[in-house]
Amino acid sequence: MLKGRKPFDTSRFPGLTALTLSSLLLLFATTAQAEIYQYIDAKGTISLTNVPSDVRYRRIDIHPNRLHPMISERELGPMISRFSRQHQLHPALIRAVIKAESDFDPMAVSRAGAVGLMQLMPQTAVRLDVRDLYDPEDNIGGGTKYLRQLLDRFRGNLPLALAAYNAGENVVDRYRTLPPIDETRQYVRKVLRFYRAFLTRDLTSSGQVIASSDSAGRLQAPVSPVPSAP
Repeated sequence: MLKGRKPFDTSRFPGLTALTLSSLLLLFATTAQAEIYQYIDAKGTISLTNVPSDVRYRRIDIHPNRLHPMISERELGPMISRFSRQHQLHPALIRAVIKAESDFDPMAVSRAGAVGLMQLMPQTAVRLDVRDLYDPEDNIGGGTKYLRQLLDRFRGNLPLALAAYNAGENVVDRYRTLPPIDETRQYVRKVLRFYRAFLTRDLTSSGQVIASSDSAGRLQAPVSPVPSAP
């Protein structure tokens, strides 16, 4: 057990990167029982500790040899299918967001502080009742729920929902169209490209014939048509 009983608070490191966080988790994981507890407060601040002093801390399962496991689509398949039915999103869309956000790395952490497979910000996770950002099921459940909320908010407009997922709802509200932000526009194009690729693969594997790449752009998901990339 680590010396000292004061919880380790990652908010002390405003420039926290994926490498830094992984190093911190490795430090905890190399303790005797590798028991780490996480608490996300109302402001989205993540606190990590090996000695929980509050019932709101939740245990997260981290092992030294699993700090950056890449989870395959096959492993995530049943999970994605369940949440796609629950929130009425096409599984290919969920996979596309995961691919674009983390490339299937459940321990991914962005420079902005987004965490996990669907790169949820801690404050967003609080709103979505996500307890463990590093747990694939918890993260995908929260990310899928959030994407569904964004699609409803923007009346099924998938590019706007994706832009809001990347840049924030208020930014999209301000412009009422795709924000003139290069990173966000590139992100939307990337997710739509992955979405079409996964749709095409799914339809091909199920025996359905797709005449051309343009046809994939006209296929409909349960929530909205797949539009042309902006």
